[in-house]
Amino acid sequence: MKVTILQFPGTNCEYDAQHAFKSLGADTEILWHKSETVPSDTDLLVVAGGFSYGDYLRSGAIAKFSPVMLAVKKYAKDGGKVLGICNGFQVLTESGLLPGALKRNETLHFISKHHHLKVINNENIFLEKLNNGDIVNIPIAHHDGNYYIDENGLKELYENNQVLLKYCDEEGNEKNPNGSIDSIAGVCNKERNVFGLMPHPERAMEAILGSDDGIKMLQGFLNA
Repeated sequence: MKVTILQFPGTNCEYDAQHAFKSLGADTEILWHKSETVPSDTDLLVVAGGFSYGDYLRSGAIAKFSPVMLAVKKYAKDGGKVLGICNGFQVLTESGLLPGALKRNETLHFISKHHHLKVINNENIFLEKLNNGDIVNIPIAHHDGNYYIDENGLKELYENNQVLLKYCDEEGNEKNPNGSIDSIAGVCNKERNVFGLMPHPERAMEAILGSDDGIKMLQGFLNA
């Protein structure tokens, strides 16, 4: 399996993502944002976390104009698998590849800690190794992770089973760290080939570092 990982100025999680997928046996390539094409052998395209363009203007709002994003949109339109993590999620919403938007955290503070998530919908390649209702412990690290979508958009997400993950406590009860509507932590597109989440599964690959729950989250893509 070949995983291509996007790198913008300010990206800081591309090597974490590379380590995670290499540990699962995938071949990886880091792709600079000025590239106008996605490698033809790409099985999964990862938009990594960090602070693309320093989060100036608005998180992900400048990155969406990078040359590579035209190729990303074509790749996704042709059915290619895309995963946006943290800032990558923000880039995908800004680019219109995923619904909704990411606002400033409700507390107005940067949050960095482990946080539990509940699997809401596993009928997709991303979470197929997990069961609905499973609880995973995954790091979060963001200042603009407050997911928002209007009432009609939220209804459509649920009707199409696009809500993938919600923030919760270790017992599965709702526990919202950033004000996200309905405690939503991750969504997909209607076609279920573009995925985005604010938490960092690529940082939860070794139990000695606090959690290896990210393994099952990313393993689903190995069947792509």
